[in-house]
Amino acid sequence: MGFLFSQRALLLEKALLLRSTFPQVFRNRVTWEARNTKGARLRAPYSVGFSLKLYTTEQKGTLTGIRLSGSEGGTMVVSMPTVHVRDTIELDKTEEKIFERLLRTLDHHNLKTELRVAGGWVRDKLLGKECKDIDIALESMMGSAFAEKVRDYLKSVGEEVHFAVIQSNPDQSKHLETARMRILNVWVDFVNLRCEEYSDDSRIPTMQKYGTPEQDALRRDLTINSLFYNINTNSVEDWTNRGIEDLKCGKIVTPVPPKDTFMEDPLRVLRAIRFGARFEFVLDEQLKEAAACYEVKAALSAKISRERIGAEIDLMISGNQPVHAMTYICDLKLFWTVFSLHQQCEPLEGCDSDCVAYLDYTWNLIQSVGSSTFNDEQRRLSFYAAMFLPLRKTMYKDRKAKDVPVVNYIFRDSLKLRVSDAETVVNLHNALEKFLSLLPHFVPNGDVKLTEVDLGREYVDVPLTSKESKLRVLTGFLLREIKDFWRVALLMSTLLYPTDVINKNFKPEDRRALFVEAEKVIYNLGLDKVWEVKPLLNGKEIMDALQLKSGGPVVSKWQRKLLAWQLAHPSGTAEECREWLKETHSSSTRSAGDMEELNGPNNKKSKTEDSN
Repeated sequence: MGFLFSQRALLLEKALLLRSTFPQVFRNRVTWEARNTKGARLRAPYSVGFSLKLYTTEQKGTLTGIRLSGSEGGTMVVSMPTVHVRDTIELDKTEEKIFERLLRTLDHHNLKTELRVAGGWVRDKLLGKECKDIDIALESMMGSAFAEKVRDYLKSVGEEVHFAVIQSNPDQSKHLETARMRILNVWVDFVNLRCEEYSDDSRIPTMQKYGTPEQDALRRDLTINSLFYNINTNSVEDWTNRGIEDLKCGKIVTPVPPKDTFMEDPLRVLRAIRFGARFEFVLDEQLKEAAACYEVKAALSAKISRERIGAEIDLMISGNQPVHAMTYICDLKLFWTVFSLHQQCEPLEGCDSDCVAYLDYTWNLIQSVGSSTFNDEQRRLSFYAAMFLPLRKTMYKDRKAKDVPVVNYIFRDSLKLRVSDAETVVNLHNALEKFLSLLPHFVPNGDVKLTEVDLGREYVDVPLTSKESKLRVLTGFLLREIKDFWRVALLMSTLLYPTDVINKNFKPEDRRALFVEAEKVIYNLGLDKVWEVKPLLNGKEIMDALQLKSGGPVVSKWQRKLLAWQLAHPSGTAEECREWLKETHSSSTRSAGDMEELNGPNNKKSKTEDSN
């Protein structure tokens, strides 16, 4: 039979992952079709029900891809990951000079230790990628001791360098003392080969000693991260005997049984997911079983600081494949372990899947709109805002019995991310709700009258002469609230208008057209960067115009009215605004006086009747 079993298994696994990112209504109508290297369709295509069947056909050729198609006409082709791994590592000029200085340090001090570059640098260089994160692993020598030798040698040849020692801090994923030095404008870390033992309930090593290259490799998180480049011999070393093979096959595997690796350091679960998503590699079956087991999930919650969990999640969301990463987290039943909710809140069944689905829709919509429309920070927070859409109305009570969005809790407590991130995402959720009431007016033949959108009693005396002027005021105030993130909020709202994408087939082109049309209207209204527009009159000028003796809330109220007038009259001048302020203030003062005079006798009569 002309198939490679490992190739087929990897392909089917990848197809399963991609299927899980399909819109919910589309997923169970998917059929698979396989073709050989000559493009001929193989017999016995089967529906994804999901009892997997392997092909037993005698047709020749290597299985190279699977085509997913559905009754709605959508298709997706899943191809085998083609991973080109170099046979040798090619150093650039800077790396050659750095390594030459390190080898001369050995000669200068007559040191017998071997120098090895470890981890990600080796992996990335074999994949043909640039990497400036150089970690040097040392035999029988502490990093700080070797850094002193390097400094002394470089000083002897006229180069002045300094180094810093970073103490071990297991809670921050720093297991060993590390010395850091900047050589030729490149940061280089020095650390001894590790051989550590851990207690059952902590990531703090109970014993540390110098390790061998094999011991160090076996203690690393993944085989693809356990490779060494020996500077002394200019060669790649694979002490697990499978690191290069797994790199070529696109597999995420642990050097030792995965449960042992994860129980030793549960953060490795998230690292495995992150690297799997980043390189679009497949997670090993045993690794997935271990990651999903109760003991590992409990250890992840108990032993790992929330800061470190948040840092890993943020790298996934900011990475090139956030949907794949979150799909893995959801499929491995880790979602609520990572994004833990306040104790007053309980997630609804299927909520985690909906969270990932919204993330997937947003990812596809951004690709359709054009990723250059948003900067890196806007994309990052748009993915968080999308993922937590199902939770946007979920609240819990704080100590003062005040309602607090659970999304705020996730950012501040579960992930320990920046307070500003929590505020921005909550503001995005609030803004998208307001956009939902405006969207019908941004599209041709909108079916809702603008009068149905309440401007607020505060602005009742602002003259709005047309539908456009009212739309300009409403939209202008909204954009001033959300500022540079208004496009993100608008994009989010298109997921829910006219119908929620969760309840209907998702067609990115339709939602894209809605986004583009609404964006065009906002541009035509002249509201882009409206938050940078300065008021026609400042606070002192308002006080002078209204003859107010003091500021405070009264001035703040008139500042908001002035802004509404300015939005409604984009061509208005400061003098026209001043005249409107005087007239409106005078009118409201007369009205208040009339009401007081009208109510005066009644009040007196009431008091007289009470006394009788």
